[in-house]
Amino acid sequence: MSAPRRRKPRFRFPWREGNAVRLLADGDAFFPAMLGAIAEAREEVLLETYLVESGRLMDHFIDLLAAAARRGVAVRVLLDDYGARGLAAADRDRLQQSGVQLLFYNRLRYGAWLDNLYRDHRKLLMVDRRVAFVGGAGLTDDFDPRLAGEAFWRDIMLEIRGPVLADWRVLFAEVWQAAGGHFPGPGDPPAPAGSVTGRVVHSAHGRCQEINRSVIAALRRARHRIWITSPYFVTSHKLRRLLRRAARHGLDVRLLLPGPCSDHPWVTHAARARYGRLLRHGVRIFEFAAGFSHAKAILVDDWTSIGSSNLDRWDQHFNLDANQETRSPEFAREVAAWFEARFRDGVELDWAQWRRRPWHQRLREWFFNLVVLWLDRMFGRTPRR
Repeated sequence: MSAPRRRKPRFRFPWREGNAVRLLADGDAFFPAMLGAIAEAREEVLLETYLVESGRLMDHFIDLLAAAARRGVAVRVLLDDYGARGLAAADRDRLQQSGVQLLFYNRLRYGAWLDNLYRDHRKLLMVDRRVAFVGGAGLTDDFDPRLAGEAFWRDIMLEIRGPVLADWRVLFAEVWQAAGGHFPGPGDPPAPAGSVTGRVVHSAHGRCQEINRSVIAALRRARHRIWITSPYFVTSHKLRRLLRRAARHGLDVRLLLPGPCSDHPWVTHAARARYGRLLRHGVRIFEFAAGFSHAKAILVDDWTSIGSSNLDRWDQHFNLDANQETRSPEFAREVAAWFEARFRDGVELDWAQWRRRPWHQRLREWFFNLVVLWLDRMFGRTPRR
């Protein structure tokens, strides 16, 4: 008799106890913390991000990264080649000439066709295996209210300490090596730093869908509340069906989504084409009215998932993404307070009024939803890398 086959784990990394997690809301909170950590680095700085543009904010980061490299810190910067197209050649030279190891993920190539669509959408800064910052913000002036003024993009980042940092470092190492770099061994495991239980989940170009699986599982076991914010809410039918079912069963289901301000208005129109059935079944939808909300966060009872994933179909097909999950009543209260403040800055949609919206708005929604469905059919079944 043959030995029984071992079931493949549903998630790569386990839940780990002993972490400390802090929510940092908007660039005037998280950028000083990130820059301060780089300034104090003694051994290693890892930076992986998607959206990067030359400007005053990036000047600050380059100055501190370069200074760290000059004092002997191993500084590795991994940028997505498409997302970093706004980084000037002079800034790339400044980094490399100072001793920073700079690599670009999946360089754009003529003739590569669909391969050019596969991007690294993760956001991570880790310093000395001591502290990490993860979330949705890019390194552009748009995210800093001190530079962009009232038009700044709202976002959140997590400051994390503790054992989960080892898992974030593993993910960074794999993409760094895929981009052609050498990466050292794991080193000493991070020491416990708090009382939060956390798990790192990731997705990879359609092959690995841990984030989506975990969110679906959380929605199915929800008992009291489901609060979600995403800048591009073009999600799967299964996720929307679970939201409708939860609302019908009396759970507090709320969505915080972009209003008039968005960097991709056509995606907002496509998302609005799906609002009707959600509203009709009791899902509360708030459109953020105080600017563009770029944050990506999910709160289900006392479980949270915050990171780079937008939950949209494009992410699932083509992007590398990673989220930090937590199970902590105390941290859930912190995230809930952030949501409540954003709900107050939003406009809640009313089902009766939504049904009476003008025909030209319905036409835009229908058209851009058709575009999304076409793109999904075109690219959703492409061969996985």
